[in-house]
Amino acid sequence: MAARGLKHREHRPASFYWLALLFGLFVLFLYGPVITIFILSFQGPEGGLTFPMRGVSLHWFEALRGGVGDIDIWGAFWRSVRLALAVTVLTVLFSVAAGLAFRRRFRGDTAVFYVSVSSLIMPSIIVSLGIGLTFRLLDNGVKYLANVWGFESFADSYTTSMGLFTSALGAHLTWTLPFGLLVMFAVFNRFNPAYEEASRDLGATPWQSFSHVVLPIIGPSVIGVGMFGFTLSWDEIARTSQAIGEQNTLPLELQGLTTSVTTPVIYALGTMTTVLSLTVMVGCLLAVRWLARRRLAAGLK
Repeated sequence: MAARGLKHREHRPASFYWLALLFGLFVLFLYGPVITIFILSFQGPEGGLTFPMRGVSLHWFEALRGGVGDIDIWGAFWRSVRLALAVTVLTVLFSVAAGLAFRRRFRGDTAVFYVSVSSLIMPSIIVSLGIGLTFRLLDNGVKYLANVWGFESFADSYTTSMGLFTSALGAHLTWTLPFGLLVMFAVFNRFNPAYEEASRDLGATPWQSFSHVVLPIIGPSVIGVGMFGFTLSWDEIARTSQAIGEQNTLPLELQGLTTSVTTPVIYALGTMTTVLSLTVMVGCLLAVRWLARRRLAAGLK
């Protein structure tokens, strides 16, 4: 049997090796730039933006602590974190609620579904421009009404309603919600309602049935939706660019730095943001694994 298996492996078609080479090149193309930036961020004080490396140190991470020029990197960092957390919470809540609602047919459900996911096919910059224009029109309306009603001082001091948790939050939700909805729709399409029926037969209220039966079963998918929400919001540029208001998020600051910074400190910043994204992903995967073990121990399939 072993000889037969060895013989089978030796006679793989040439297409196997060509496809393996193609896959290897794809992986290199996908992760090569990230690995390169990660390596170059650990250059010495005399290092530049390209190879060869000039020493190995944490110099550029230390330089990053003091900021980059006149840009408040850490302020932008925490703005991005707060926005990503808000987007994550709202994406999870809306996606789970929509998944529960779509378990039963209702009038206009198809139209609601297509409207909900239509932003995926819209160019991101167009969505951002549309949101920015809407808020500018809203600002003009607020100033006009303030002047008409005699609040001239308010109209003179009023700047804009665009900001982190208004226009930027809405722009990010147009990107994260469709992914969350598609995930939850797929989950509930395969959900076995017999567990809910059994809990209700035992006297559970609808909320008890959801919190003690439904939620533990869909928990891994809910965590996945949250991971989508955080990571998609964390590095979003196009939908934020015209809808952020006066203060930029970290990706926008990083994009601006690429045209002015000529030291590896920008690589250190890129490494830091990548590590945060990977940390969130690993944390979510560990949480999913823990929930799967709990679910298996409880006898739920």
